[in-house]
Amino acid sequence: MTDPDAARDVHAWDRTIRLWDLYFAIAWLATLAFVLAARHPGWPVRAVAAGLLVPLVPWYAVVGRTLVQEDPPEERRTLRYLGVAIALFLPSAVLVGETRLMAFALVPQCFMTLRMRRALVAVTVINLVPVAGWALLWRPDGRDMFANALSAGVTLVFSVVVGSWIIRIIEQSWERAELIAELDASRHEVARLSAAHGALAERERMAREIHDTLAQGFTSLLMLVQAVEAELDDDLPQARRHLALMDATARQNLAEARALVAGGAPADLDGASLPDALRRLAARHGVTVEVTGPVRPLPAGPEVVALRSCQEALTNARRHAGASAAVAIELTYADAALTLCVHDNGHGFDPAAVRAGYGLAGLRARAAEVGGTASVRSAPGDGTTVTVRLPVPATMRSDAP
Repeated sequence: MTDPDAARDVHAWDRTIRLWDLYFAIAWLATLAFVLAARHPGWPVRAVAAGLLVPLVPWYAVVGRTLVQEDPPEERRTLRYLGVAIALFLPSAVLVGETRLMAFALVPQCFMTLRMRRALVAVTVINLVPVAGWALLWRPDGRDMFANALSAGVTLVFSVVVGSWIIRIIEQSWERAELIAELDASRHEVARLSAAHGALAERERMAREIHDTLAQGFTSLLMLVQAVEAELDDDLPQARRHLALMDATARQNLAEARALVAGGAPADLDGASLPDALRRLAARHGVTVEVTGPVRPLPAGPEVVALRSCQEALTNARRHAGASAAVAIELTYADAALTLCVHDNGHGFDPAAVRAGYGLAGLRARAAEVGGTASVRSAPGDGTTVTVRLPVPATMRSDAP
């Protein structure tokens, strides 16, 4: 299919050149009629002048018309075209003064195809040389000479002023067209970069979701499998408890996967409050939960961030704090903020020595998405405390009217 904008542009250009063809034809026919109808000089001279005008039509149709449409036209071809056209025009204009009407067709072509300086030279030649040659050839009286010289001078000034003005308009149009093209290219580039950034952000979000849910669930399953393998021979009741926990963890992972695909809330938050979701999570990990402050429903964003942050902190505690470490969850509802703290008294670590990964970086990225902050305080042998502070919208604060 043809692009509508391109079709309109082609149609407009074709229509413009057809109007210019019509203008050239009218100017040529009018000049020929004035030359043939002139009283002076005699018929043979007027016939010669008219004969010199005839080649201008095919010369324009074959060469000039193409040059007028080029942007910009080739300079060498332009000079050759105008040189031949002026060479045909000048003798005719010298022989018969009425031929100078043809200048109205030639002068615009000079401005359309030449640079300003050369166009001014060509226009000056077209306007002044015929009058000078006519005066030298026919020796008119002072009155005719004055009238023709004045007419040539006015025509020259008019041609220069109007031509210069038109060229400035054309140059400004070119500059604006280039600017529009650059802006259009910039707009497409911005759209491309925006789409790429959106795709990258979505990939990062999905990576965090998978890390905080499915990956941690599978890690728990692997650890439980290892525990069951060690307990089957010596502690069958404990192995059964771990198998039951594996079943619950697998079901939870399946629910999280479905929620992730559907784009809904995390499985623990589905139909439950944030404290209830944390208690479910804490029960699976065997840790304690303490909730302080006036509990109230909050937007999904802060609640999801708080839950996911707690999941990440508990997974890190289970991996690095040590099997005997005690872990506690504290959730605090304040007027302006929701604060989650996950503390363990395990081995601790040096936060400055942690390299890039989804863990701590994911905590901070999640908190930043809703305007909050996440911090990790730890030291070797001194346990670890993860604190996530999330702002509460003013309309949902306990002191809001």
